[in-house]
Amino acid sequence: MNIAFAGLRHDHIYSLYNEAKAHPDLTVVGAWEEQPVFAEEAKSTISEPFYDSYEALLADPTVDIVAIGDYYGIRGQRVLQALRAGKAVITDKPLCTSLEELDEIEKLSREKSIPVGIQLELRDDPVLQLAEKIVASGELGEIRSVTFTAQHPLNYGVRPGWYFEEGKHGGTFNDIAIHAMDALTWIAGSAYDKTLFARQWNDYATEVPQFKDSAQFNGLLANGAAVMGDVSYAGPKAAFGLPSYWRFTFWGTKGWLECKAGGSTVAVASAADDKPRTLEAEQPVKRALDGFLREVRAGVSADNTAGCIAASRAALKLQRYADEQR
Repeated sequence: MNIAFAGLRHDHIYSLYNEAKAHPDLTVVGAWEEQPVFAEEAKSTISEPFYDSYEALLADPTVDIVAIGDYYGIRGQRVLQALRAGKAVITDKPLCTSLEELDEIEKLSREKSIPVGIQLELRDDPVLQLAEKIVASGELGEIRSVTFTAQHPLNYGVRPGWYFEEGKHGGTFNDIAIHAMDALTWIAGSAYDKTLFARQWNDYATEVPQFKDSAQFNGLLANGAAVMGDVSYAGPKAAFGLPSYWRFTFWGTKGWLECKAGGSTVAVASAADDKPRTLEAEQPVKRALDGFLREVRAGVSADNTAGCIAASRAALKLQRYADEQR
């Protein structure tokens, strides 16, 4: 299958590029970037030819998949153009920045049987995959409460400048919480359902006071379990290596589990334990990209697409709830 890259304004798209280059079922055939300065920068990494326009990329009959890494605010439009051209689409998160765009994406994907994927990297994390197995085993009983922290570094002046421009970012909840909305569904076995409280505010990016870098919320899963999370851009430069980065704690009727994405162990305390046990994670199953590619091969829009759409919808609803608070 041939994949072309459109929009190269976030580092995440390069991780997908490298993954595609190494994947036995994918051939990178080209790329496109609207802004010449970013296109020139990208050519130091991307060796394939560049298209003159997005329309030219979409008109190329050899392209099966379009990978989109443009600024967040324009992604929905880019995705819809690709779907109308009959191309499967995979994006960095978020997929889009409005529920209206998401509705149209879902409708087109379903009607045309064209898969849509998102780089939801937590799906590939070995620790979270082990947590999923433990919860599914019933050892913890029914999950009744989940807390997680995912504070990212702000890196103002290092992150792309468009992050802080009006209309281009789309909100901190939509940017980061989408990963948790997806992970909670398959780890806890219940989708995010309802927001009870959400607050977003500016604390760190004082140079751009309209950018609400801090974001905390409280809500419920479909099974009634409580969820509390912090997805703020509150961390220092070293935030990705802190113990609090993507740390999940699950409280069940029969036990407790804590884990950190990017780690190597899961801590568990079930009803019979006098103290917590530490379990080693195993080799992970690659699910984020491979789940999408299975649907592309089959020519269907199925479970993987539905999961990506559901995570996007939950994050966008959370973002809208927060935006409406005064």
